[in-house]
Amino acid sequence: MTTMITLRGALSGLTLTLAALLAPASHSAEVAGIPFDEQMKLGDAPLVLNGTGVRSKFMFKVYALGLYLPRKAADAAQVIAQPGPKRIRIVTLRDVGAEMFLEGLTKGIEKNHSAAELAALKVRLEAFSATLKGLGELAKGSVVTLDLLPGGATQLSANGAPLGKAITGEDFYQALLRIWLGGNPAQDSLKAGMLGR
Repeated sequence: MTTMITLRGALSGLTLTLAALLAPASHSAEVAGIPFDEQMKLGDAPLVLNGTGVRSKFMFKVYALGLYLPRKAADAAQVIAQPGPKRIRIVTLRDVGAEMFLEGLTKGIEKNHSAAELAALKVRLEAFSATLKGLGELAKGSVVTLDLLPGGATQLSANGAPLGKAITGEDFYQALLRIWLGGNPAQDSLKAGMLGR
């Protein structure tokens, strides 16, 4: 009888182990407690999570970020040049003023572009900045997305609502990507995370 009970216990343990091994893999990654789906769609275009990271400033975690691409890439130049829709998903980890958020983005663009490149982006950057200022205070847990739409325009959204007009030109989105992936990134560890390293 004891042998039978032991055998049943062993089989039960084996069944649980097999069930755990055969269970579907998790469909989300997590960074700083924020989940990021491994796959998503932008319009009809399927995107995959390329990498995630956390932006910190003065020892404080400011936001978690996930980068979505048509296909994974571990090289920054390849990511920036990769054609097709893309998404940058940012989730604030503390209250962030729009002005502070904008200042970080503006400095990131300036540090990664020549004077001639900035001149070509000037009018569109001003339109983008005006829209971003309208956000006011971003409460902890706010979700900001920067989408490169299938037609090649950049759409800013906050908490699922599109803001302002889409900004034309794929070069504009590439400029945004360089904030985090350029030669002078906002944070080295964030760049590595976005590249899946």
